[in-house]
Amino acid sequence: MTRSEAEQHLKKIFNLDRFYDDQWTTISKILNGERILLVEKTGFGKSLCFQFPATLFDGLTIIFSPLIALMRDQVNYLNSVGVSAACVNSEQTPDENNAILEQARNGGLKILYIAPERQENQEWLDAVRYMNLSMIVIDEAHCISVWGHDFRPAFRRIINLVKLLPENFPVLATTATATDRVAQDIIQQMGKNAALIRGNLLRHNFSLNVVKVKDQDEKLVWLANFLSQAQGNGLIYTGTRVTTEIISSWLQFNGIHAINYNAGLDAESRKEIENGLQSNRWKCVVSTNALGMGIDKPDIRFIIHTQIPQSPIHYYQEIGRAGRDGKPTFLYLLFNPADMDLPTHFIKNSRPSIKKYETVINALKEEPLSEHELMQKTNLTQTQVRVIKADLLDQGIVKEVLYNKRKKYEYQFNAPPLNTEPFEKLREFKFHELQKMHEYVQTDSCRMEYLCQYLGDSNVGRCGKCDNELQTNHKVEMTDFWRGKIDDFKTSYFPELTFSLKGANLVDGVAASYYGMSNVGSVIHRCKYENGGDFPDFLLKLTLRAFRKKFGNQKFDLILYIPPTESGDLVKNFSEKISSVLGFPISHGLKKARETKPQKIYQNFVLKKDNVKNAFIYKPEEEIKGKKILLIDDIYDTGATVKEIGKYLTKLGALLIAPLVIAKTVGGDIK
Repeated sequence: MTRSEAEQHLKKIFNLDRFYDDQWTTISKILNGERILLVEKTGFGKSLCFQFPATLFDGLTIIFSPLIALMRDQVNYLNSVGVSAACVNSEQTPDENNAILEQARNGGLKILYIAPERQENQEWLDAVRYMNLSMIVIDEAHCISVWGHDFRPAFRRIINLVKLLPENFPVLATTATATDRVAQDIIQQMGKNAALIRGNLLRHNFSLNVVKVKDQDEKLVWLANFLSQAQGNGLIYTGTRVTTEIISSWLQFNGIHAINYNAGLDAESRKEIENGLQSNRWKCVVSTNALGMGIDKPDIRFIIHTQIPQSPIHYYQEIGRAGRDGKPTFLYLLFNPADMDLPTHFIKNSRPSIKKYETVINALKEEPLSEHELMQKTNLTQTQVRVIKADLLDQGIVKEVLYNKRKKYEYQFNAPPLNTEPFEKLREFKFHELQKMHEYVQTDSCRMEYLCQYLGDSNVGRCGKCDNELQTNHKVEMTDFWRGKIDDFKTSYFPELTFSLKGANLVDGVAASYYGMSNVGSVIHRCKYENGGDFPDFLLKLTLRAFRKKFGNQKFDLILYIPPTESGDLVKNFSEKISSVLGFPISHGLKKARETKPQKIYQNFVLKKDNVKNAFIYKPEEEIKGKKILLIDDIYDTGATVKEIGKYLTKLGALLIAPLVIAKTVGGDIK
């Protein structure tokens, strides 16, 4: 097919007049059965490089993508132009996913999007054998390389699939962010005949800026000032889930229409926020990096980072979703030297300790175990278990086996010793990248030129639009007005306790504060573990303010408190004071049915849940029926205890259970 013939087909299906040169070069090679790594900036049109040839092939094109939002957007678009496409992902029911796989098996689809992690699913393994494949696409291909900014072990399985394909079978890998080292690693894994096409990374409409601040309060002030006058809509990226809640609440406190987004939200809430972003329902969405990579919105006018990313690659990727319409777009990074602590912590802990690897190996030497069983036996988090088993599989120390159709991991006889050298090299590399990001913050040269050169494009030159080029000095004015505003906010902002628990009359509750973000945590610790006496009156007043803001004039029939594991009568005495002030009767009938251990000693949700399962009893049971209950505790972490009690009280006939706690833990969640 000539370029002219292809562009006639392009006009007919996609209503586009012509290809960019790099698009056509890529497509012509794909049609010729070649393997290509395409590195192009966001907004270039990488998706057309696989969508177009997919319409020409007889069989099915499979696109491996980790971005569910992108899958949905592209499937909707393709179906709207008459190309049969669907996606399989974790936000759909098993029946929905199985129906799509059956459609793919029967030749009813041209394009199928699927998350790389789904390759471990037995239904997928059974179905793919019968699919008539024409092309494999690896989107966000930097995830293949351990030197990439978002390496995912599941992407290695795609490479295993690619190696089984004939040499003339077309394979396309795409990314906007690949250094020379990452690109060469991907090409080597794709096969000896793979070729690299790298485009220009300059974003002509970007204005890059760094705002240096002294503390978190100055960040809040700058955000409120900027958003009160900024044109258009945008994104604010933060380092943790908790910070998304705090910043969005601060902006709402200042009359700015904002909402927070993170991976902890349920699928329906995430979809609603993504749709609201598309329709400009909010001035900004405050998010972890869980949002943005898969969003196809051309008119994001600004992106603000309140936490320094781990590398220039992360940063270029995250700002890449802005300004895809080519109009002026503003990017800001708010930086305080203390911000380096968070990415430093995450890099240091990006791999579990060697002792934890040995714990998993020793457990598997005794017997084959599933992921769930490994969590139970080792007291490691799900993330730690997944990282460790991926490394052990990679090094041939364990292998996957099926026991009664259930996947387990089995230690290999005469397995090689654990090789820790790759972990140390990767940690050093990540610290190097973080240092380069710090250099970006401190540089007095062109910021766009710095980013592009780091990403392997040395032909960019100076942008003429960043703060260094324009000699703009961003400052934060911390006036008495803003100090007062921040004080007012901190004494009126109370973290939500959200639940989505089927079969229980447990409603969303409230905490008076975050445990790790004020003196509240240190006071609780002193009272519980340092013989500091009863919780002081200021905690009582703060908790009562949280109650009144959340529940208003709601009347409760009964106050219960969670039986302690190690805090004596602290929660009991505190609950009696709340009962006295609010005038709701208190009961001491909720007890432990068996001994439990402190939840803090458990590192994963499986053991926390097991620790409190069937651990509570109430006497006399008939007192609960028909009651609206206020349930009080001092600290809320995963919510396993509250959920267990909520289910138990519901069985006894409680109409409503509302949790009220002094402090919610901050936790270490990123996405």
